[in-house]
Parts: sequence; C-alpha cells; structure tokens
Amino acid sequence: MKKTKRNAVLVIIAFLLILGVAIYTAIFGVADRGKVEYIKLGLDLKGGLSVTYEIQEDDYSDKDLEDTKYKIEQRVEAYTNEYSVYEDGDKKITAEIPGVTNADEILNALNIEGKLEFLDPDNYTKWSQGQEYEAALTGDDIKNATAGIDSDNGNDNVVQLAFTDEGAQKFADVTAANVGNIVYIIYDNKVVSAPTVQSAITGGSAEINKIGSYEEAEQLATTIRIGALPLTLKQVRSNIVGATLGSDAISTSLKAGAIGIALVFLIMIIVFRIPGLVASFALAFYTILDLLVLNLFNVTLTLPGIAGVILSVGMAVDANVIIFTRIKEELADGKSVKQAVKGGFHNALSAIIDGNVTTLIAALVLGIFGTGTIKGFAITLAIGVVLSVFTALAVSQSLLTALVNLGVTDAKYFGVAREPKKTNFVKAGKFCMLGSLIVIIACFCMMPVNNKSKGSPLNFSVEFAGGTSLTVGFDKEYSLSEAEKDIVPVIAEAAGIGEAGISVQTVSGTNEIVFKMPELSDDGTDDSQMSKVRSALTDKLGADVKEANVISGSVSSEMSKNAIFSVILAAILMLIYIAIRFHDVKFGASAVIALLHDVAMVFCLYIILRLTVGNTCIACLLTIVGYSINATIIIFDRVRENIGVMKPKKATYKDIVNLSINQTFSRTIYTSLTTFVTIFVLYIMGVASIKEFALTLMAGVVIGAYSSVCITGPLWYYMKTKLGKTEKDA
Repeated sequence: MKKTKRNAVLVIIAFLLILGVAIYTAIFGVADRGKVEYIKLGLDLKGGLSVTYEIQEDDYSDKDLEDTKYKIEQRVEAYTNEYSVYEDGDKKITAEIPGVTNADEILNALNIEGKLEFLDPDNYTKWSQGQEYEAALTGDDIKNATAGIDSDNGNDNVVQLAFTDEGAQKFADVTAANVGNIVYIIYDNKVVSAPTVQSAITGGSAEINKIGSYEEAEQLATTIRIGALPLTLKQVRSNIVGATLGSDAISTSLKAGAIGIALVFLIMIIVFRIPGLVASFALAFYTILDLLVLNLFNVTLTLPGIAGVILSVGMAVDANVIIFTRIKEELADGKSVKQAVKGGFHNALSAIIDGNVTTLIAALVLGIFGTGTIKGFAITLAIGVVLSVFTALAVSQSLLTALVNLGVTDAKYFGVAREPKKTNFVKAGKFCMLGSLIVIIACFCMMPVNNKSKGSPLNFSVEFAGGTSLTVGFDKEYSLSEAEKDIVPVIAEAAGIGEAGISVQTVSGTNEIVFKMPELSDDGTDDSQMSKVRSALTDKLGADVKEANVISGSVSSEMSKNAIFSVILAAILMLIYIAIRFHDVKFGASAVIALLHDVAMVFCLYIILRLTVGNTCIACLLTIVGYSINATIIIFDRVRENIGVMKPKKATYKDIVNLSINQTFSRTIYTSLTTFVTIFVLYIMGVASIKEFALTLMAGVVIGAYSSVCITGPLWYYMKTKLGKTEKDA
C-alpha cells in the first residue's frame, strides 16, 4: 500500500514538473525555440510578402493562366501551406506569402524568368552555337520534380521526375534514341544538369542521380518545377504587406481563448467534480503541448488553423466527458470508485478511438490532397487529434488513478449517473428528418432567387469571385485599425457595399494601403462606383488612388477541385471505416448522411443571411466535417454495445436506439456546451472579421448536437428495419 501511494505521489509530481517545463518553454522558450510568439502566422493574422509578376507572352489561353497560377501555388508550398495567388490586373499575377524574415531568400527562389528545355546531343550543339534547334521536352511536359536520397545506392542524392502523359512519351522517345549519350537540361539559357541516359525510360518517371549534395538536388528539383510554368513571368514589384484580419485579431482571440478555456474548466469541475479538476489540468497540458508542437513543426497558423485548434480542444474535452460519464454509470451500478475508474476508461476506449480515427481520416485526406487553407486546417487538426487522445487516455487516466490510490475514493467526489430518461427519439426522428429536408430544400431554392435579385446566388468573397484592388496613398501613415475605422466606411459608403466585404493591407515602409473589395463598376462616368470611390477618397481624406486593378479569385479551380475531391474521399473512407468497425454498412451510411445534413444546414445560413463565402466558410464547413462525426460515433458505439446485451433478451431495435441516445444524451450536451462556450467568447470579444466565423461555428455545434441526437440514431433504425432483407422490429 505504501508503495502504491508513493508511486501515486511520484506520478503527480512528475506531471506538475512536466507541465511547469512546458509552460516555461511556451512563455520564455529554450535555445530560441518553443516560445508561443515564434509560431508562424499567416497572411490573415500577420501579413507577409506580396510579389507581383508580369506575363511576358502577348498571346496565351485561360488554361495557360490557370496552370501557371496553380504551379506557382505548388512552388510556394515549399515555404508554407498558407498563401494567396491571384491574377492582378492585366497580364499580372500576384503571390502573397506569410512571414517576412526570409523575404530575400523567397524572392530569389521565386525568380521565375526563363524556360526549361531538354535537348538531345544534336540539338544541344545547335543551341550552343546559337542556331535554330528543337527541344525534346519543355517545362510543359513536367508534372513534378522532387529531391530525394537513394538508400539502395549508397545514399546517392537524386532528383525524381514525373512527366505528363504526353511528356512521358516524349521522354521515352528521346531516351530510347540516346542510350549512352547525354540529355541536357537547360534552364534560362544555362545548363543546369547533364545526365547520361543509361537505358530507355518508358514508365512516365525518371531519376537524375549522382548529384553532389542533397542541397544541390533540392535546388535542381526546384529549378525544374519552376521551369514547368506554362507562361514566362518577370518580377515587377514586391512589398511587405500587413495582416488582413485586423491588428487586434490576435490579441482579442488569445484573450477570448483563455477566458473560454477557463470557463470550460469551471464547467468540467462543476459537472464532474474531482475528475473534472483532473481534466482541467490535463487540458491545460494539452493546450500548451499543442502550441509547442505547432511551433516545433513550423506550422503556419491562420484563421482556418485556429478552427482546427478549437475543434481539437473540443475533442480533447469530449474524450474526457465520455470517460467521466462512463465512470458515473459504473458508480450507479454499485461499483467502487476504484473499479468505476478502471471500468470507465476501459468502456470508453472504443468510442474514443473510433471517434478520433474517423476525424483523423478526414484530416489525413485533407492534408494529402488539399492545398493552401485546407492543408493548414488539416495539419493543425491532425496534431490536435493525436495529442487529445494521448492526454485523455494517458494523462487523465494516470492522474485520476493516482488520486484514487491516494485515498480519494468517496463517490460524492465523482458523481453518480441518474437513470436515463425514456424519450422516444426514434418517433421524433422522422419529423426531424422531414423538417430538416424541408429547410434544406427551401434554402437551396433561394439561390436562383438571390442570383436574380442580388446578382449572385451566394455572397462570394474576393478569394472566390475576385474583385477590385485599390492601392491608395495617404499623406500620413495609418495603422490597420485606423484604416478599418476611418477609411473603410468612406469606401463602403461611396461604393454602396458592405464594410465586411472590404479587406485591408498596409504596405510596410510607405503610406500606401491596399484595399480589396467586390468588383467596382467603372464605365468612365461620374456615376460609376470607381469614380465615386476615387472622389470620396480625394475629397474626404486627401488620398491618391495610385493603382486600380481587377483581380481574380485566389482560390484557383485546381484548389477547389482538390477540396471537393478531398471531402468526398474523406466521407467515403469514414463510411468504410465505420462499416468495418461496426460490422454494418448502415452505420457508416447513416453517419455520412447525417454529416452531409450538418454541412448543408450550416450552408443554409450562408444563403439566408448572405454571409461571406470565402476561406472562413471553408474553415467552418471543414470544422463541422471533423466535429459532427465524433458525436455520431459515440451514439453508435452505445447502440453496438446495447445490441449485444439487449438483443438476446428480445429487445427491439427501437428500444435499443432510444436507450442508447438517452444514455449518451448528457455527454452530447456537455461536449456541445463546452465547445460552444469557447466559440461564444470568441464571438463576443473578437474583432468584426472574426465574428462571422464564430457565428457559423456556433451554429455548426448546435446543428451537430441536434443531428446526432435526433437524426443519426433514428436514421440507422429505419435503414436497419425498413431496407433490405433484415430482421424486422416487433
């Protein structure tokens, strides 16, 4: 007994020491690492580098332009997952990259003038002598190039090439005709590599080997990727720009987050008593650990990234709620506290694992196939999911077990579950499903009405629809908050548009500010929106509009396709996983249908309220994809458990579903409440640009709780008893 208590004391002391070290590292850092302030922030939170290129060709297609933008995005991804690339006026493309500490390095690496060509020996001779020549391949034929190490050949540094379908055939032809000869790779009129062909290469990929160092291999791969741009670009301008969400966005979000987490701790302690106190320490450790890992992996944090962090905090709370609810049930069955704690963690394990694995599947798919904002969200979510499982199953369990071993064994400190209510959710479910269907259909029918009356079915942001960019010079330097307060209202009133649709970026070292907004009419008359804005800025503020451009959306068609593909693939994989784990495809089908319901219901808000459909919308919908499925899994886990216990006793599926939902109802409420509270505080305290995001997230939490209780279980019941050859309920 003495040894058990001694070990328990050591566990608590070790945890407090580790927590203290983590907090110290987060505040002060260790060897210039670890400090929270070192976390990279995106364009929306901190600003970064804006570089503009001019297209050198006079004749090019829309496809050439889109392909060029997409490949610039791929190049920028070498530095960050968060970026913005868009068409900026006539024959110009602008790339915005967060972080300014390595601006010169990035500018040098993005120096994308010139073209890439592969030449056989005969054409190389012509090229070197200034004669007419014909390239075997050009940059258009290259799909990708990556540096690597060939461990099978003495850790040789290599560059692996992937060709387009047409490029693969061209490369097969030139290598077959030049075995033993050199094929020269020319970039910007310089030989960057001269590999000897060892055999005909027909598989659509190739490898350049025997490169001096890995850094040289990486540089060559970068050069080849850059040279794959369909259009030739020349840099014409670069600026350091400010954040787009406002100067107060970070400080207010941090304060709101701290208050929200404190309220979560309070709720957990009130509801779960001693276990709630333990969870508070574990969640504090989780929060610090999450920030340290984000720092360690150099993750760029943006508003969607914050959504991923909020979601993962909610899931960390959820895991503890599941465990502690189970402990209460064990105590209600007459178990001792020690037995209840052990049984609670054991019985909650499958629900926690299944819920987090489904979310992790979504995060991994989005991380692999998504780009930009989507990938940033996926990374923060994946990190959070892994850490939340660890803190719930390792930290919370170790601390709670230690307290029990020290003599905290009075059931009043843990609470005892009450007898679950007997609400007939299955009966109510069909009315809820019908009601939701009517709402969704009605909302989507509003889209053509909006298109006719307001000019567009949705209120697309500049990121999606493009718009007008104004570079304005002032007689003094404005801070971002001053610009939002004093200048944005002037532009909004003159143009007749909402202030929420105008983003602001200061230009470092100048008195210039860049304003982006929906496209302004400009027919040359005094009544055009552009003329009114110019006049208002000049007359009221003495400003000078230095440049006005029509800009494209920064969300490219390829990025949109990748997003849609990622979500569909994630849904399919989650369905398969749930079907396998629960031995019934109807579980997976009903879970995915409910998930689509949640996304559609939140999207209805964007239709009805004309909320801005942009990157914040993407972040919100992805958050719901990750969050809602978890609540469904908890109920299905209890249904699966109750089937094994109740079916042998001739219970009906209706009784099993109703009991399962009633048993997990408190868990749904507590988890939704704690997550809602953190977002609600962000909504109350956040800056205007954050409020719309927080509003839709709050709606998503409420809708997710509603669907998990009122739709998923009843939907599975009707699929189980009404579809196919299956056992019918009495």
